[in-house]
Amino acid sequence: MSPVVRRNAWIAFIAVCVIWGTTYLAIKVALETIPPFLMGGIRYVIAGTVLGGILVARGEKLPPLTEWGSLAWLGFLMIGLGNGGVNWAEQYLASGIAAVVIATSPFWMVAVDAMLPGGEKFSTRKIIGLSIGFGGIVLLVWPDITLAGADGRMVLLGILALQIACAGWAVASSYTKRHAMSRNVLVIAAVQMFFGGLFMTLVGTTTGEWSTISFNPRTTSALLYLIVAGSLVAFAAYSYALRHLPITTVSLYTYVNPVIAVALGTLLLGEPFRLSMVVAAGIIVVGMLVVRSR
Repeated sequence: MSPVVRRNAWIAFIAVCVIWGTTYLAIKVALETIPPFLMGGIRYVIAGTVLGGILVARGEKLPPLTEWGSLAWLGFLMIGLGNGGVNWAEQYLASGIAAVVIATSPFWMVAVDAMLPGGEKFSTRKIIGLSIGFGGIVLLVWPDITLAGADGRMVLLGILALQIACAGWAVASSYTKRHAMSRNVLVIAAVQMFFGGLFMTLVGTTTGEWSTISFNPRTTSALLYLIVAGSLVAFAAYSYALRHLPITTVSLYTYVNPVIAVALGTLLLGEPFRLSMVVAAGIIVVGMLVVRSR
């Protein structure tokens, strides 16, 4: 890998860490008037169409029809299940809690990758590092989980939805790592986003969400942010980072996201700030360093 590609891959990884850390709050705001599956469907159909149109206008070619089946499947797993699960769960979970549950995805990603041929096998160092990082995340939001005021059954279903989202994302990421196509990675991302958004739109339509959707300046602004930053920029950056960095490294973005999500909750929603948050953030950083150490 050339130094330029490596530098760009790390820039893409950092962008994913920051932007996707803010999307939990944006999703929570958008859900005030926009139901979960239509919100995700509108977000990704528009983002995929816009990104694909820009690339075609620049002379890029769309994948041949023989590859669209695989891309639709990846869109279903990564976008439909991955983002759809988060959207649905945040109806019943605080944005910070959703972020911490999604932080279990490194375990899913590493486990799925290790079970496949040529995968990065488990090592004591990786297990210790992931465990330290996850322990820090639990410390970060445990008081909020124990004080959750929502109905216990719906909280449990929300957590289950997030685990399904993690599993779908992990399988899709491992497949992408092994079957990366030679064409422009952004073209692949655009097609995946379109199919993932189409799946969520169909689910939202069949469940009657169109009858409950409405827009106001606050929720529209949140949706636009999700389309532009959360989808066009961050998903393309994630696909690029996944192509050029180890899957264990890329999966660590889920350790940074909860820190950002809790910080935004404190600054913008007036949630209490505790010393344990600072301690937890330090533990998370230690876990990341252990995984990355040689």
